[in-house]
Amino acid sequence: MREEAGEELVRALKALLAYQLGRGAEGLLDGKVEVRRSPSTGRVREVYVNGVLVGTLRASDNVFVPTLRGAERLLKLLPHPRLRVVVPQDAAAYVARGRSVFCKHVLEADPEIRPGEEVLVVDEEGRLVAVGRAVVSGVEMVQKAAGRAVKVRRGVLREK
Repeated sequence: MREEAGEELVRALKALLAYQLGRGAEGLLDGKVEVRRSPSTGRVREVYVNGVLVGTLRASDNVFVPTLRGAERLLKLLPHPRLRVVVPQDAAAYVARGRSVFCKHVLEADPEIRPGEEVLVVDEEGRLVAVGRAVVSGVEMVQKAAGRAVKVRRGVLREK
């Protein structure tokens, strides 16, 4: 069951977004914010803005994990290249189906990406292809010739 988030909770969520994703990300929560809490712990699990699920809070470490809809909004809010991993069109077709991104396919990556951080995978034209978790740093993604760069959580073409 969803509930409308109070002012204090929205402020706390915006602070979390700004800290984790960078300044400007708090704009993701502009609108009517609703949350769904865990029935057993009462902690926030899902965050909705204007009725759209924009992300979840991971239970183990309270990290905000954007959904595809949330990632689309973040692309507009965050300056290039923040949290972006750019792949060529031929690799984008596979990644969009939920396949991992390998270092040899990374054209460009935000040098501030740290391993374990949530990232946005985009094609050469800046369109969202997938969301996932960085396996290596942004600098390593560009420099390495082999190995996995991003473990994709959801691609835009993957079955829902």
